[in-house]
Amino acid sequence: MNCCWCTITTDQLEESVAFYEEVIGLSVARRFSPSPDTEIAFLKDDRGFEVELLKNGRPTSDDLNGISLGFEVKSLADILALVKSKNISVFGGPTKVPGCTFFFVKDPNGVSIQLIENDH
Repeated sequence: MNCCWCTITTDQLEESVAFYEEVIGLSVARRFSPSPDTEIAFLKDDRGFEVELLKNGRPTSDDLNGISLGFEVKSLADILALVKSKNISVFGGPTKVPGCTFFFVKDPNGVSIQLIENDH
């Protein structure tokens, strides 16, 4: 089984697309509007995993406890400098554990994003 994508419902589509492009490094794979009040953007990494951003005119949930997405980065120091330059608050690290170092940020929707550099 292969996980195809994770869907995030958002009221802030443009800000979310910018976050996942500029901070996470995903690229827009496709973007469309299947109905007048719905917009969808799929952003993809180089391995094929996608984040689906869905704006459908309905209120988004404020209860995002327990949800996070993890993204491996080449240099934790570089991504830490990038998020700080964009005034994105860092929480939960950087933390070193056996095999990796990581920290967390929130995307524009309040989803916890774990950025991780594996030891090589």
